Amino acid sequence: MTYLSRIRINPLRAESRRLLSNPRALHGAVMGGVPGAADAERLLWRLDADDPHRPYLFVLTRSKPDWTHIVEQAGWPDADGEHAAVRDYAPLLDQIATGREFAFRLTANPVQNSAAPVKPTATQRSRLDAATEDQRVRGFRLAHRTAAAQLDWFLKRTERWGFTVPEARTDPPAAGFLPPPVVGFLAPPAAEPDPRPEASPTAREVRITDRNRHSFVKNGRGPRVTFHTATFEGRLRVADPDVFTTRLLGGIGPSKAYGCGLLTLAPLPGSLRS
Repeated sequence: MTYLSRIRINPLRAESRRLLSNPRALHGAVMGGVPGAADAERLLWRLDADDPHRPYLFVLTRSKPDWTHIVEQAGWPDADGEHAAVRDYAPLLDQIATGREFAFRLTANPVQNSAAPVKPTATQRSRLDAATEDQRVRGFRLAHRTAAAQLDWFLKRTERWGFTVPEARTDPPAAGFLPPPVVGFLAPPAAEPDPRPEASPTAREVRITDRNRHSFVKNGRGPRVTFHTATFEGRLRVADPDVFTTRLLGGIGPSKAYGCGLLTLAPLPGSLRS
């Protein structure tokens, strides 16, 4: 079976601040929710912090998880309410069919491969200098850093992920627009649209609602990890149910261990569930 979890995070607690500021630390907490997760399965997770006062952690697992440790250390263990909601994913998967449309949200790490970076880092320069004339240099994974490039990366790959993004039918959402809830959960409000020209809405039903640069040192003394993320929201249409289901369960793009790749769906406003 597969389960989608939503965990409430209390941003005022010391452990919460550590988890919210370090994707590697949050990855460790997520892995602790499933016994033997490192050996048995790859978990997908995403931190939704549109409202910094009420961040939510979403996690997709193949086995039923226990989030007691996160609630006790970074939530509201003694307060009322559902602190760690766990939902069976099967009802959603049963709705996947060709032509079916959903609202979606995805935080991804848009990258490109290049054998000749324009501004190589010290490590990249060392590899380039060490290569001989007849030796082929393995491509470097480089981040797309502008909203326009990130959006282009996304739109060029949707068909290989089993879905398409329909052409826009209406004007861009007004400021304060509330997206539909993630299936089974109430989603936090979306961020206000970015007014910069490079992030202007296109002719497709998708927009970037958040962009971030993450940087941390592994194990406190290991190599520094740096990556860029973009959060996409909009409307999609299923083109290939089998491929699409594989992506729902397996994730999209790189950096899955650090909170990228989890695609969540929601009913479109006014739509009826079959």
